[in-house]
Amino acid sequence: MDVSEALAQLSAKAEPGRAEQMAAYHKQNRKVLGVPNPATNELTKAWRQSLSVADRRDLASALWATDIFEARIAAAKLLTQARIKEDGPVWDLLQSWVAAFDSWAIADHACSAISKRLLAAPDRLDAVETWTRSDLMWTRRAALVATLPWAKMNNLKPADQERRERILGWAACYVADRDWFIQKAIGWWLRDLSKHDAERTRAFLADHGGSMKNFARKEAAKYLKDA
Repeated sequence: MDVSEALAQLSAKAEPGRAEQMAAYHKQNRKVLGVPNPATNELTKAWRQSLSVADRRDLASALWATDIFEARIAAAKLLTQARIKEDGPVWDLLQSWVAAFDSWAIADHACSAISKRLLAAPDRLDAVETWTRSDLMWTRRAALVATLPWAKMNNLKPADQERRERILGWAACYVADRDWFIQKAIGWWLRDLSKHDAERTRAFLADHGGSMKNFARKEAAKYLKDA
């Protein structure tokens, strides 16, 4: 399958009038086709089943390069898979997209794919840590969104406990950043963590909650019974 065929299949799923609504909601200046997310899921699931990893990577790269909203989301979905043998080329492609993030929807789908590759090879957190020092807000945010699996783990092994603490260190450094999306990401990470380690979430809030924006602090404490 080439990119023109993939785009034709996406375009066939577009709904009249939906493109304008989606462009407004997602604040998009790029082209939006108007394809509902379930339809994109259906297409990318079929593509994943019929294409090799190498072909999926090539198609994902080409879809991303079109800079069409749904095509970029489809590109990320094509590569969202827990087990990929010899996944180095996929990891390299996903990393190459990070500096181009400019939309929460596209970034979050791509971060979902990235998180699978991080779980497969946690030493890649060394690369993610460089994102925390980026001048680009979306790149900094991606460091937290892509590492959400470590907020959701139960009965952590020592290595994963160390990784969780490392990521919480990044979040602590972000507290002084007043950008809404960064504060939202901190709150999101802590909210998910609170379901699995309430005490650690409380400790973070005790140390840093007073410096967080109010909405982020409330998000972080949403599931804490004594908040």
